Amino acid sequence: MDLPDLAATRALAQRTAAVLPRGRLLVVSGPLGAGKTTFVAALAAALGSHADVTSPTYTLVHEYPTPAGPLVHVDAYRLDASVDVAAALDLEDYLDRARAVVVEWGDRLLASHPEAWHLRLTRDGDRRSAHWAPGRGPA
Repeated sequence: MDLPDLAATRALAQRTAAVLPRGRLLVVSGPLGAGKTTFVAALAAALGSHADVTSPTYTLVHEYPTPAGPLVHVDAYRLDASVDVAAALDLEDYLDRARAVVVEWGDRLLASHPEAWHLRLTRDGDRRSAHWAPGRGPA
């Protein structure tokens, strides 16, 4: 689906929030500038958070309060490829207590977490789009 503007990204986040199961791992992938953090900010708002969402590139993890529990936002970009992302972040603990866990650059988690949803964001110049990986998103 095309994401021509911020309103389209917000609409995607609203639709996602409406069906996102509690405790779900959501991997958001895409190149720099594809809108990963923008999508997470829109998702946080759709889940009822009033927090200022920023990229956790250097801190690795941010938590945003929502009425149904925290939205955990992870950025795995800076983690070395040899690092077990799930163990390094204590991912299972977050999944047990969070409304949802969203991991940017978390493609390495998909093999070990078959239940994870996977949203691919793409960018071609000024054109952005979003695609759910088959079997890894809302039906």
